[in-house]
Amino acid sequence: MRFIPTSLCGAVLIEPQFRTDARGHFARTFCEAEFAAAGLKTHFPQQNHSFNEVSGTLRGMHFQHAPEAEVKVVRCTQGAIRDVIIDLRPGSDSYMKWEAFDLTAENALQLYVPKGFAHGYVTLQDRSAVSYLVSTPYAPSAEGGVRWNDPAFGIDWKAEVKQISDKDSGWPDYRPQQRGRA
Repeated sequence: MRFIPTSLCGAVLIEPQFRTDARGHFARTFCEAEFAAAGLKTHFPQQNHSFNEVSGTLRGMHFQHAPEAEVKVVRCTQGAIRDVIIDLRPGSDSYMKWEAFDLTAENALQLYVPKGFAHGYVTLQDRSAVSYLVSTPYAPSAEGGVRWNDPAFGIDWKAEVKQISDKDSGWPDYRPQQRGRA
């Protein structure tokens, strides 16, 4: 695997190294030793899967509050998504900045999302599926989110949003925290 730093502090794009032959290809999507050598979290007690019937389905922007804050490793296993992360760590050099990545079943890229980030995606193709490792089991009492179209971030999704849950469209405007505070 190749670990590629992103413009957001601590977020990493993971590129598999394919071995190809007449049968097709093979690649590791997780290796504890390689993740550890790259300084990434290696314990993931939960794996989630979502299936999205139509293009333009948006899920996000989600996170969990401390102490249940979570690391995610996100991968599109069918179709294509535009994956977006926002750094919500007030002390970070990339606080309130966002970045988007096109993850597809074909490119097999994964995105390592650190604790303190909001995460979401919009599907770019019908029948898209996403699988992600999570470092902390879901805790309903720790659930948080920011609205996908909050002007505080100005995310350019580059896709028409056709489907979104009431919860995801109803998060209040984000109120920036004072820098230097956790």
